[in-house]
Amino acid sequence: MSSYYEMMITVCDMAPDRKDAIEEAARAEWDFGDGYEGEGSMTLSGDGRLCGGESEDQFAERITKAVWKANGQFCAVEVSATYLESLPYETYQLDKDDYDRLQKATK
Repeated sequence: MSSYYEMMITVCDMAPDRKDAIEEAARAEWDFGDGYEGEGSMTLSGDGRLCGGESEDQFAERITKAVWKANGQFCAVEVSATYLESLPYETYQLDKDDYDRLQKATK
């Protein structure tokens, strides 16, 4: 069974000459979309599925190890996992009374 997630990683204090290698390594582990860079940091995010019973913790370890290997040394890696299959949400449905009230308010 697979679980649908948005994964976001932020990598800080990486070796400046290893940025492309780090991005390539991260993209090999997850389908990240466009990212953005700051001063000495990079953030990537993307939606996908954890498969084969992999947990969020296991994914965090897997992606962090890939980043460290590409960096050639330790750097800070933050992994944020958002489970997308059961997010809280609100449903709104306005009725005829709401329609009348809103029509009066715009006059």
